[in-house]
Amino acid sequence: MLPAQRHRSPLSAELAHWAERIEAVARSYGLSFHPVEFELLDARAVNGLAAYGGFPVRYPSWRFGMEFERLEKGHQWGLSKIYELVINNDPVVAYLVRSNSLPEQKLVMAHVFGHADFFRNNCWFASTERRMLDTMAQHATLVRRRIDREGLETVERFLDLALSLENLIDPYLPLRRKLAGGAQAAGAPAPAAGDGPTFDVLGFLCERAPLAEWQREVLRLVRDEAYYFQPQRMTKIMNEGWASYWHSRILTGGVLDGSEIVDFADCHSGATATAPGRLNPYKLGIELFRCAERRGEDLMRLRRVHDDASFVDELLDEEFVASQKMFLYARNPRSGKSEVSERDAAKVKARLLADLSWGGLPRIELVGVDEGGALHLVHHHDGRDLQLAKARETLARVGGLWGGPAVLDTREDGVGRRLRWRAGELKVEELDTPTAQPAS
Repeated sequence: MLPAQRHRSPLSAELAHWAERIEAVARSYGLSFHPVEFELLDARAVNGLAAYGGFPVRYPSWRFGMEFERLEKGHQWGLSKIYELVINNDPVVAYLVRSNSLPEQKLVMAHVFGHADFFRNNCWFASTERRMLDTMAQHATLVRRRIDREGLETVERFLDLALSLENLIDPYLPLRRKLAGGAQAAGAPAPAAGDGPTFDVLGFLCERAPLAEWQREVLRLVRDEAYYFQPQRMTKIMNEGWASYWHSRILTGGVLDGSEIVDFADCHSGATATAPGRLNPYKLGIELFRCAERRGEDLMRLRRVHDDASFVDELLDEEFVASQKMFLYARNPRSGKSEVSERDAAKVKARLLADLSWGGLPRIELVGVDEGGALHLVHHHDGRDLQLAKARETLARVGGLWGGPAVLDTREDGVGRRLRWRAGELKVEELDTPTAQPAS
């Protein structure tokens, strides 16, 4: 049982009053959102929920347990602190930490309403499942039934394999299909059943890999959840920036009294603090929205039509880079210290866009199945080399699910590499020419 399931409680009368008042202020500014339900939790319980992606009803996995230990140690050592946890659902569910002060709770509630507005109105969330709490509970029931039939160790081993491949999806597929076909049911798009090409490698394996029916069910539910979480990865800067912009505006617009201003400023500055060489999505996001506001941009439109990459591409310019001291850093081999390596705004922007492209994940395409039955995957190189050790592991897992050989073409330091997996053996070959990149 998760810690959160033992220590959940409704809001006090005082907090319920402030939640109602802050909601009214948020709506008066034009924010729109599904109903929001708040619950109080201990800090340990919030860490437990965060480890499960925010869902107390999710199936168990050692991966979630490891994430809980990481979050709990960070909290105990003072390295991190979670103020709130909010779930894209209808109704939106938000968990507040019981130990927060009243000014902190006000800030968090205003922040949550910003997130709730973003979830409802940003185009990348248009196809996400709005009853995900129910869906997660159904997934957990399915996994537990399979455990009863197939055995704990067998199901856990396969579930771990499936979760290790959850990033092999096409983050643009849900929106692309929605725009092409109009309204559709919420949730992950149905996978194509052809031989490729496709970036939805996980969807291909769901339909074409030689799996037992229970394995196919588990792989499908992992894929469904991956598509649910993907918009959050693609809009981290925007989502946190939007929520931060609105918690600042709402609270300083009359919700805080004079005695709470210093506490608010301390909490807000802590959340938006940035260390040299590190990107804080709260800070970058709120500054980009403030920049857009100064330029007379339509903020509601911006939050509706962009993901992080297109948002940064539209707004970040030389003036913004200079004002925010957005430099590139590299380790000095002589001193061992991290130092500014680049100040040119165009290069700073190019690096940031590369890091944000494809939701920050490697762009892997299944280009087809060759005559020998091998899956042929290609890494679309964007200036960032794959970590070959991880790529080997991933290819071996893909090949294991496929039940046959698998090939992955990539580049490392400008040199073409082909990773080949067959019958449990993995080899790396050097290609005479850099690998050709299929057309997007």
